[in-house]
Amino acid sequence: MNPVREASDGGSPDRAPAATIAAQRVGDVRDSPHDRLELLTSSYAPPAGTKPLHLRYKRAAQAFMGWQLERGLLNPLDDPRPGSPWWRAMNERLLRDTCESRLRVLGHPGPASSPSVKASVRFAAEPTPLRWYMAHNVTIVSAYLEHRDLAEQENRVERFFINLVLMRLLYAHAMVAAPRLALSWLAPVAPWLGDPRRAMTGIFLSVARVLPNTYPLDGELDTYIAAEHTVGRLLDLGVIVPRLGELYRWSADELDIPELADLFRGGTPSYAWDPGDSVPWSPRPNRMVKVVRRALPHQDR
Repeated sequence: MNPVREASDGGSPDRAPAATIAAQRVGDVRDSPHDRLELLTSSYAPPAGTKPLHLRYKRAAQAFMGWQLERGLLNPLDDPRPGSPWWRAMNERLLRDTCESRLRVLGHPGPASSPSVKASVRFAAEPTPLRWYMAHNVTIVSAYLEHRDLAEQENRVERFFINLVLMRLLYAHAMVAAPRLALSWLAPVAPWLGDPRRAMTGIFLSVARVLPNTYPLDGELDTYIAAEHTVGRLLDLGVIVPRLGELYRWSADELDIPELADLFRGGTPSYAWDPGDSVPWSPRPNRMVKVVRRALPHQDR
């Protein structure tokens, strides 16, 4: 018997540590982007005898990973079209935590590979929208902080969108966990809009309509910002940007990762980004942005 093979749901698990099995599985798919996606998908399969509550959550995870595949971000580094070392490392952390947490629920022993696994185990044991965001964002933020050196090797355009992805992830979490912070007087509908089981959540997380399916991005950042579809741009400038300071502070407390608050400095998202380079984050608001800001003013929670 393979000592790191997951036992069938109908039998007793072998005694290989969950972290060991997860590490091997991630290693096995490291240079196969589509196998990475299959591993992620399999980690959402419910244990035998339980309701398929996990399945509806895999949509958000698959959508987030799908555009990474389309852009070639996860391609092997020796591929004719090499992937991104940063995105590959980020994705591996997500795969490892997700896979390991399911193995733990199935009964595999051993110490956790990292503190971020704990939130993923809670979601795997009892899936809810709030637990999904906690598990996903604790892992993602931890990986952001761990791999800052790789992010700094990306060009300016890529680094802008790396920050944009982070701020949208934090905002989507706040829609469910801190609705007044996220949507002011529309707080009652925020958890519904932010529910990761709904296709609506893709509007908040997607940058696929802005970026071409190429890596790395070249040209000027202004070109890509101008190409962003209206809904996404209104969301960023009209709703999220006025709340960024509190959003990062709230997220740091909610995820229990104090270092996260330091990724917003001088009014600017600053992960692998010069806080003095603030123009892309605070352009002069147009008429529609002003309307949205007046309609949804930032209020204390």
